[in-house]
This record gives sequence, C-alpha cells and structure tokens, in this order.
Amino acid sequence: MERPLRLVTANPLDQLARTLEALLVVASAPLPVEELAAAADDDRERGELALGLLAERYREGRSGIVLEAVAGGWAFRASRDAAEACGRLFERPVQRGLSQAALETLAIVAYLGPVSRPEIARIRGVAADSVVAGLVERGLIAESGREEGIGGAVRYRTTPLFERVFGLESLSQLPRLDDVGEEAVQIRERLEAVAERRGA
Repeated sequence: MERPLRLVTANPLDQLARTLEALLVVASAPLPVEELAAAADDDRERGELALGLLAERYREGRSGIVLEAVAGGWAFRASRDAAEACGRLFERPVQRGLSQAALETLAIVAYLGPVSRPEIARIRGVAADSVVAGLVERGLIAESGREEGIGGAVRYRTTPLFERVFGLESLSQLPRLDDVGEEAVQIRERLEAVAERRGA
C-alpha cells in the first residue's frame, strides 16, 4: 500500500540559510550580514545564525566550496583541495606576473594607505607610477582622494578585492611588522618616517 505524500515544513532558519546561500552565489563581491539580512527581509541576528549553519555545511573538507568572512562580508571560495584545478581554469590577479615591486607597493598601500605615489616612491627609493597603474588596473588598489594643497597627489588605498585575494576579513588581520622578522625593520623605519612627515 502506497503512503500518501506529506508536505515537509521547512525550519524557518534553514529556509533563511538557503536564501542567503542563493544571495551569496549570485553576488559579485562579499556581502556584509546587514545587507544579506535586508535582502532576505530578515534581521541581523537570525542572519548571523543562518550564516553559521551555512559555514558549517560548507566547512573545509566537506564540500568543494567554503563559506568565509572576508573583505568585510561573506563570500564563497574554492576549497583548498580544489585550488590547483581552479588555478588552471582561472588566473587570479596575484598570479598574473605580480612583480616584487608590485608586492612591495601593495604592502606600503596596505600598511600606510591612503598613500600617494610620491610617498610610495620615497619609501621604495624608486619611481612608482607604472607599478601603481598596474595595481589599479588589476583592481587591487583604488584612488582615495588627494593630498591637501594645489595639485595634491592622488592617494591610494587597497580594495575589497585585495582583501579577498589575500584572504583577509579586514586590513586589521595583516601581520604586524614586528612579527614579520628582521627584514621588516628597514621597511618599518621607512613607513614611520613617511608617517611622521605626513603628520608634520
């Protein structure tokens, strides 16, 4: 004898988690909890609980994708197991020949930003125009106003893409220069010298 079909009532939190999952799939950038909750017409607290459910569902090792807090919001990324295959399919910005000069410039902008090209050049000891232009083109840094005065130089800051590429929830997660090692001493001194001049 066949059993009659029964409708299964979904747990409201599970339903919210599915809605947030869909929003994150179609999003082109990490989304903060507030924005996700508003789009789902729900409150922040329940949004955080639903994201916790999703994060557990997509925990590293359980799926080909992982949900993580990054760049001030939430986003999916490929699992570590799938990273090599994904790398073959898509070039990440840091893998398209990012030079030592570009990495040094990124570090300066991340630690000191917003910072201008002349300040970057003073710290590195060489002109920074082409390196800065390349980083802007890749979307890793962006303009962030100008220095005071007539003809003030454009200042640059890192972007959410920078945080996403380097797996940072925010710039506060950057390692402290004191923890990097002996080679950071000279860089730190240069950064501090420029910061002092700027404050003067």
